[in-house]
Amino acid sequence: MSKNTKKKKLVAAIACRNDGTRLYGKPLQNLCVEDKVSILDNIINCLSTIETISELVLGVAEGKENDIYHDYALEKGIHSISGDKDDVLSRLIKCGEKINASDIFRITSESPFPSFDNIEEAWKLHNKNSADATFLDDIVDGCNFEIIRLEALKISHKKGNSKHRSEFCSLYIRENIKDFIVNKIETDKKLFRKDLRLTVDNPEDLVVCRNIFSEFKKMAPRIPLVEIIEFLDNNPDLIKLTLPFVEEGYRTMYL
Repeated sequence: MSKNTKKKKLVAAIACRNDGTRLYGKPLQNLCVEDKVSILDNIINCLSTIETISELVLGVAEGKENDIYHDYALEKGIHSISGDKDDVLSRLIKCGEKINASDIFRITSESPFPSFDNIEEAWKLHNKNSADATFLDDIVDGCNFEIIRLEALKISHKKGNSKHRSEFCSLYIRENIKDFIVNKIETDKKLFRKDLRLTVDNPEDLVVCRNIFSEFKKMAPRIPLVEIIEFLDNNPDLIKLTLPFVEEGYRTMYL
């Protein structure tokens, strides 16, 4: 693809929706009930410390049950947009268009512990190589992220099908990688643990993340992944709680 001449502006777009048969309203579930710190709170608070992320936008699914996210955004002083509940990709595009982003930083709304140490490095590499996409994949499930050029997302939406427009927003690029300039960020192998997950889809995931937050509350919102892994290794019963979900999570992460 041709190089992008638009002034670079990285915007974090977070798709939000109140659904889930196993655990409803996952982004607003509390990591700390006592202090009323939600999963989404820790994500927003963490990303707000990253200088290269210019702004944050919530891409909220249409429906009265999701209006709470617009109220949340107003309270937090960040932007929000409404869009099709199933077409997640279109919501990310609308997030970028709302505040004239050149690139989108994407993380899911139910993964409370972003790998913040890698974001600056990823953005520098993304710009150096005039990339369409930069992926941090080889890391604990829930700590991964994607930086994707807004125009590449629009191409994905135009040329892809409903599967590519779902929550698997980077799937078209991944399936047609020769048509795009793509970087992959490498991390320390000790941070890529396929026996662990730090994303909340089930009540057991929430138990684990609440225990982590309780242990490292004073470090929040920037809780280092290496510290989390060490804590979990010292508490094998917590690892056992989420083992039934680990294989499926990694297998379907980008499919």
